[in-house]
This record gives sequence, structure tokens and C-alpha cells, in this order.
Amino acid sequence: MNILQINSSIRAETAHSSRLADSLVGKLRRRFPQARLTVRDLAKMPHPVLDAAALAALSTPAEQRTAEQAQRVALDDALIAEIQQADRIVIGAPMYNFGIPAQLKAWIDAIARARVTFRYTEHGVEGLLKNKKVYVIQTAGGVHSGSAADSQTVYLRTVLGFLGMEDIEFVYAEGLALGEDAVQSALQSAEAKISALAA
Repeated sequence: MNILQINSSIRAETAHSSRLADSLVGKLRRRFPQARLTVRDLAKMPHPVLDAAALAALSTPAEQRTAEQAQRVALDDALIAEIQQADRIVIGAPMYNFGIPAQLKAWIDAIARARVTFRYTEHGVEGLLKNKKVYVIQTAGGVHSGSAADSQTVYLRTVLGFLGMEDIEFVYAEGLALGEDAVQSALQSAEAKISALAA
């Protein structure tokens, strides 16, 4: 089994999303001792955004790419290879200004590639990243889950499902800016959900 952990918080090791992701991964590794773990910290090693130059590189046939274009495509290829090989994926997704971090969006843009991780067929879109279990750790200063303000859950479920990843569990730790009691309650609730998911 291969586990892929994606951290996206700019707070590094002090981030609640990263700590909770670590907790879940630790429990999964105890359950599956032979599992191989890959950790990608998108704040420590930011992936370049999808811009005009990257789009041009991706649109150019491999044999016609310049060295610079080939190097740019290879960065995306590495992320695609990681998620293709992963059986379980743990994503730390803090809420920034009612959305996911820019670093996480850049990762999604990199792994979403037509004819590689999804394809269009006569029956519609087919996601090619199938048979994977995904856990999303969502943290927020306020309380948004289940409300119109929770754009993250809808977006992540949509885009991951588009790529073929439909078995998704969300873990919420919310109200983290509402005082110490709220923080402790949110973390305890999240840890209880994590324990149940990893059992």
C-alpha cells in the first residue's frame, strides 16, 4: 500500500491541518505497517502555478518541447506519478478567505491532465484516478461546514470526483479562531473522527 500525504498550510508544522493529517497518517501506518509513505509539503516546496507558459508546454507534443518546456512538464509529471501510485491520500486543506490555499490549487491544476488523469468519452467524462481512498482534513477559524460558506467541501468533492476519486471522507476542525475552548473542542472532535476512520 502507498500513502500520499499532501500538506498545504503556510504554517508548516504548527498548522492544525498538518498535525491532524500527521495523526491520521500515523494511525494508518500502524494499521498497515508495510505501507510506504510519501509526504509532499506544498508550502515548503511550492509547485508553480498553471500559467500561459505551462499551458503552452503541456500543449506542445513531447518531441517538440524545448528543454525549458520539458522541465516544466516534468514537474507536473512527478505529482501525477505520486497520486497514480497512491492507494490512500490524506490532504490537509485549511480554509483561507473561504477557499483552499493557492498551493493546493496549484497541485490540483498539476494533477488534472486530460488523457492522463481524466478523459472525455462518448458517455461523458471519465476520471482515471480510481480505486483510491481520500481523506480531507479541513480546518477553519470560523464554523462553515454544511453552510453556503463552505465552498471547499463542494469544490474538493467535485474536482477529486472528476478525476475518479469518489471515496472521500472529510474531517472538520472548525472554530479555531474562537478561543481556546473552541480549539480544544474542535481538535478533540477531529481526532475522534480520525480514530474512527483509521480503525
